[in-house]
Amino acid sequence: MRSIDIPLDTLILPGLNGSPEAHWQRHWVRDNPQSRVVEQYDWTCPERQSWLSRLEEDVERVGHDVWLVAHSLGCVLAAHLAQSPIASRIRGALLVAPCDLDTTETMHPCIIRFGAMPTARLPFPSLVVGSLNDPYMPVARLKKTADNWGSDLIDIGEAGHINIASGFGRWAAGYDFLELLKERAAFAATKDGRLFSAAVSNTGLMLN
Repeated sequence: MRSIDIPLDTLILPGLNGSPEAHWQRHWVRDNPQSRVVEQYDWTCPERQSWLSRLEEDVERVGHDVWLVAHSLGCVLAAHLAQSPIASRIRGALLVAPCDLDTTETMHPCIIRFGAMPTARLPFPSLVVGSLNDPYMPVARLKKTADNWGSDLIDIGEAGHINIASGFGRWAAGYDFLELLKERAAFAATKDGRLFSAAVSNTGLMLN
């Protein structure tokens, strides 16, 4: 049970089928008592308005501004907040392995009802963490999506969909990426709008 002395400040957004217990998002909640998963009513047949309404309800319930940590279709859900009044309550979003809707719907036909891929610039700071061999997001579309959303982009090499299948259980580096996002939100970006951090330059990660 969450202690009433620890305020909630992070909402976790899983993708299609939710995140199983071994997924890094579930580890995140167990490791960070300030976080909570936004539990959807139907994980297997995602419908955009239903998922969006649930997210908006949870943001309202928190009662103060929050961070988002999303994976796959959860990233697309977060991006749909660009058109929502609740967007003003989002402090920033860590978007890990966003899926391309056309690609995902081809892989899972007649399941996902999310409409078109959101392309509006996000009104809150965002950091996309992507992979060079993600079956759900071609690299060219990953770069275009991050550009459309106005997100800083870091690729972590050939990491698949950054999920259990590609070897990501408890993913400690994810916490570092959230700290980078918070740094991005707290301090001005460089003049070209890209994130710069000594923490990144010392890890060999690439900014794209």
